[in-house]
Order: sequence, then structure tokens, then C-alpha cells
Amino acid sequence: MNDLQPVALGDAPADLVVEGGRVYCSNRRTFLERDVAIVGERIAAILEDGSDVVGPETTVISATDGVVVPGLIDAHTHADIHAVVERTTPHLLATGTTSVVTEASALGGLFGAAGVEAFLEATADLPLSAFLTIPPQSLVDTFEPRRADDAELEALASLLDHDRVVGVGEIDWIHVVGRDSPVEALYERARAADVSIVGHGAGCRGDSLRAFATVVDNDHEAISPEEVVERAEHGVHVVGRCGSIRDDLEAVLEALDDEDVDPTSVSLSTDGVWPPDLVDGFGMAEVLRRTIAAGVDPEIAIDMATRHPAEHFGLAGRGVVAPGAYADMVVVDDLESMAVETVLVEGSVVVANGSPQVEPQASYPDFVSDSIAVPTDRDWFTSSVETAPDGSVRAMAVGRGLLTTETTVEPDVDDGRYVPAPDDGVLTATLLDRDPSTDDRGFTGFLTDFGLEAGAVATTNTWELPGLVTVAADPDDASLAVEHVASLGGGWAIVRDGEVVADLPMPIAGAAADEPIPAVAAGFETLEATLSELGVDVDRPLLTVQTLSFPGVPTLKLSFSGYADLLDRSIVGLEVDAASDA
Repeated sequence: MNDLQPVALGDAPADLVVEGGRVYCSNRRTFLERDVAIVGERIAAILEDGSDVVGPETTVISATDGVVVPGLIDAHTHADIHAVVERTTPHLLATGTTSVVTEASALGGLFGAAGVEAFLEATADLPLSAFLTIPPQSLVDTFEPRRADDAELEALASLLDHDRVVGVGEIDWIHVVGRDSPVEALYERARAADVSIVGHGAGCRGDSLRAFATVVDNDHEAISPEEVVERAEHGVHVVGRCGSIRDDLEAVLEALDDEDVDPTSVSLSTDGVWPPDLVDGFGMAEVLRRTIAAGVDPEIAIDMATRHPAEHFGLAGRGVVAPGAYADMVVVDDLESMAVETVLVEGSVVVANGSPQVEPQASYPDFVSDSIAVPTDRDWFTSSVETAPDGSVRAMAVGRGLLTTETTVEPDVDDGRYVPAPDDGVLTATLLDRDPSTDDRGFTGFLTDFGLEAGAVATTNTWELPGLVTVAADPDDASLAVEHVASLGGGWAIVRDGEVVADLPMPIAGAAADEPIPAVAAGFETLEATLSELGVDVDRPLLTVQTLSFPGVPTLKLSFSGYADLLDRSIVGLEVDAASDA
């Protein structure tokens, strides 16, 4: 007889009882007036009256007039960027999030299998269940030679057997559709291990999407109802987003409202919550509240934030309130407000009266703070006139969100080098390889429609590759900004007239701050305010800068060797009519 049966039979007291609430019984998809009895980390019984299993040592949690739902699961996030996960955990728990499916994008992206192992260790004892996906980017060879050798491939593949590794992380469709890629070797191992492969299909449709559906199991990039339907039609699990990067709930909900998509093929996620939004209390409870407020049946909405992601990613015992399941539960005032009162994770009270009760700690190996080796000479932040001798050069134009498109500009010339022409809106955009294990390399292109009138901004907070990017109206300020970021161990710096006017250290893999979240949020706000003072007029300047090298959104981005023409899958230089196949 297992440890749960005596309580289920009424012969022994429970460790904890949640009493008096309307419990969402997932397997019946209905709300019932029930008490929930817990032994250890598991639910022992759902009872009409739990008083018989309340003993002298039983903890009783009142849910009277409230609603009890399964612990919320964020189906796609990035928990190792912007702030270390142990700092964000209390804020996530306060929003009812008890489990996350997270990319190991920063630690694993730079340090490979060793970085993933460090992330697994850092999250092992958190009062929040973190399930990881392995970053595949080191095996990508679309624009640059792959960084991972066969030994590293084997090390990554071996991690697929870890009980908290649930798949291979997001892959941009351009890397695997219509071309052979070394990443397929990792996918073969993932399929053998029966774990998920995450897709990043921004702009992928038609024939390309059909081909992409033969590779990936889920995708979070549908931004219209038609894209939601198309993914579902081809068997791709749809992960709807509502977070700091994008809010695509309307598209998902319209597809559901038209009954064009089976709700069981949809999960909800944030795709990451930035520190300022964490401070404001944004998280999965708010995502669920908005979903219900939009008219989705509460039962369907709750399943999309609990049961569906648990089933899709194989999170056994998660996502339901049922005997034998993990005691991950959230008590909310009502489904209209989704105001979180109490949160349990594996039977432990981690939020009470709306306030987190935990302050988790984590440690990291020394190597995660050794993430930057870059050149700082001024010439790295300018370009030789010989690369485009007619005076006009290829450049990126800032569009909406993460989009940068191709344009042509005429920079100033100084001693045979192209330099910014800020009076004409022409800035340099430089990407340096910061991986300490590689030789110095980088590329300086040009950027327009950003608005910077003076100074420079630099950051190591780049996506999907170990880079350091600058946007500059002055090459000398760019050089100093890079020096300062390197001295911080990573993060952000803004320099004007030879002085650092704002910074934000992110020393963990050059991607995550290790300070209280309110302090990190204040740092973000200072950076944005400083850029605004320097003339930057785009809506989300930090997002624009950190995604200048991100190949997940067409059309033109930075690489270490030139511009990456994403749709043509080629490297192009400054000379407008010159191109070379990658």
C-alpha cells in the first residue's frame, strides 16, 4: 500500500488540507465544492468533507469563497536571461506559476552542455519546477560554421536523458527547411528519447511550414488566426504567447472562437517576462485572466495553462488536480480577477496571502562569469571604405518590434573609414564574438531609423549567439561602452562624450543580473530613459538592440561575418550589389 491510501481511506491524517474552495477537477473538466488532502508532495484525495483527515499536525489552508486550480505552467520561457532564475522565482510563484518549460538559451548557448548542467544544478532545489530544453544553436551552420564539435554534440545529446530535460530548444525554420543541417543529428537523438523539438517559425508558412512540421513538435510564433490554424492543421502544437516580447492571445483566441482549432492542441506561455513586468505582477495568472475575459470557457482556458502543456511536454503528475498528482495548486479569489492568494508547489506553501514565502538561493560555477573576450580598438566600430567604394552602403532599417529591413545609407568618411553620420540618422551597428574560446572576429554594418543622436550603447544580451552588439553615433564611445560592459562581466552600458551615463551588470553568462528584481527593473528603466534622452525614438529600444543579430525574424540581421540575409540564407556585405552564399 502506498503512502496516499491511508488518507484516501480516511484512516490517517493528511499533512495538508485545502478546504472550502471550488476545485477545478481537471479530469471531469468541472468545478466542484471539494477539499483536497495532501501527503508529502502528492495529492492523496479529493473529498467532499476533509475534516476526517485533519489531525493535530495537519496544516489547513482555507480556500473558502475562492477557486482552486492546478499550478500554472508556462509552456515557453527564457529563465536564464535578464535576471537569474532564483531572483525571479518568488515573483513567478506570486503569479501562480509553479512550473516552467524554459530554454537554456544563455548558459547553454555559450557554454554548451556544461552550461546546461550548470542551469540544471541552479534550478534543482528551486521552489518552482524548471524543465529545460537543450539549445541547438551551436550546431547551426547556416551563416557561420557550426561551433559544436562531435564531442559537444554527444554531450548535449546525453542530457536528453535527464529527467528535467524535456526537449531540444527553439530552432529558426530557416536553418532546417530545405537544407541539410548538423542539428539533425541532435534531433535524431531527441526522437529516440521521445522528447519535444521546439520550433521558431516566424514568417514560416505554406510549403515551408509543411516542411517545418516534419521537424518540430510545437511553435510559439503564430501571430494571426490563420497562422494558428495552419500550424494546428499540420500537427504542430500551438503555444500562444502573452508576455514581455509579444501578445498574440487575440490570434489564438479568435482561432478557438471560430472552432477551427482543437483546444487540446494549444498551450499558453509568456515567452519570457522582463523584470519591470515582474515587478508589476505580470505572469501566468494574468495570461489566464485575459484568456477567460476574452470569452474562452474557463475550463478550456485553465487546461491550456496547465494540462495541455503538461501532456505535450511529458510533465508527469503536473497540470491537474487529481489523486496521485503533484500537489501543485493555486487558490485565487475568483476567475474574473485571478488574484492569487495561496500557491502550493509539491505540497509546500510557497505563497500565502498573495506574498511569496521563499527566497531561494543558487550557486554557479566560476566559468559562467568568464563570458567575454572582445577587441576594443576604434577600428572595430568603423568600416573600411574599400568594402563599398562608391559611398553608399547596405544598412538595416529599424521596423516594428524585432524587424529590421534592408536599406541603403551614405555614412561619413574619416581617414578611409566609414563612420556614423548621426545628423543624417546613420549609425554603426557592430557585432563582436565574445566567446573567450574563439579568436577576435566581428562585423560593423550600419543602422537607420533608431534615432540615437550621440554616444553609443553596448550589450552582451544578444539572442541565440554569444555576441556583443553596439549601436553608435560615435566610434570612440562605442569602444568605451564595450570596455565597460566587459569590465562588468556582461550586461549593458551607454556612453556619451567619453563618459558612462548608464549601465546594468549581467555577469551570469553575460546575460543575467544577480540583483533583486526591483533593482534590475529600475536598471532597465534607466537604460530606456537614457536612450530617450539621446534621441532614440523607437518603442522598445532595448529589444531592438539585443535582437539586431537574432536570425529568428526576417529580413536582415548582423552576423560575425557580415549581414545575414535571412530569406536568401546568405551573407552579404556593405557593398549593395555584392553577395556571397553562406
